[in-house]
Amino acid sequence: MERVLKMIVAMQLGVAGLVEKAREERGATAVEYGLLVALIAAVIVGVVAILGGQIAAAFQTVVDALP
Repeated sequence: MERVLKMIVAMQLGVAGLVEKAREERGATAVEYGLLVALIAAVIVGVVAILGGQIAAAFQTVVDALP
């Protein structure tokens, strides 16, 4: 879990750096914004893939506890 959190923080810092660079340069192109969106989507997919089983198990525990 700690490894996942470190990975998420590192990716967030990387995205923040890319956003800052895009702000510094005038006239950021649609391609640069597209790359940022793709990176964010990849991070979301990765986190869901890593934590998906744990989240499903947590919900199943709740469902099993319901009367």
